[in-house]
Amino acid sequence: MFNTIFPKIHKEGYKFLAISILATFIVLFFSKLLGLILIIISIWVYYFFRDPDRISINDDTYLVSPADGLITDVSEKSGPEELRLENTSFTKVSVFMNVFNCHVNRTPISGKIEEIYYKPGKFLNASLDKASEENERNYYKIKSIKDNEEIIIVQIAGLIARRIVCEVEQGQELKQGDRLGMIRFGSRVDIYFKNKKTLAKIGQNVVAGESLIASE
Repeated sequence: MFNTIFPKIHKEGYKFLAISILATFIVLFFSKLLGLILIIISIWVYYFFRDPDRISINDDTYLVSPADGLITDVSEKSGPEELRLENTSFTKVSVFMNVFNCHVNRTPISGKIEEIYYKPGKFLNASLDKASEENERNYYKIKSIKDNEEIIIVQIAGLIARRIVCEVEQGQELKQGDRLGMIRFGSRVDIYFKNKKTLAKIGQNVVAGESLIASE
């Protein structure tokens, strides 16, 4: 119960929380109303950067969601040209994270990171489809340990987001549900995969590392 009410926070959140708390104490000396507003903001900052433990199914016949949020797109697309996959057809599932979702992203399957590619860009609303091509983003190509299939994860910065945080490196092996990184504030994560049955539905709310996206 304690961990549910007071979850641990991601290391990226420490300085934002410290600044918010310090500002709150200073403002309280001058205005109780503004101080109260800053207290609420501090609580929001704490919960935004929460990093709860998640329990994955630990079964690589399934893909679990790479992010908390709302499924906004399920479609057939060409792979990202940044990874030289523009001539390969994939199923793409997009998960939109609003400012109240947990923003820690996770790997949908156990595998080895073959490639990481960062591309700077714009900061359009992450719910727009063209954000996949124009916004700041970070690509991960993960080869499944089970069947050598390539899974692509794309972290996409949004209208408010201004930094994508990568916590893994090329060549690293991950277990299903392990942390990849996070995106500060509202943003989106796309997952590309092949040869699997899609379980995700548009309008569905999903939980990173736990909700099932696809199966064999």
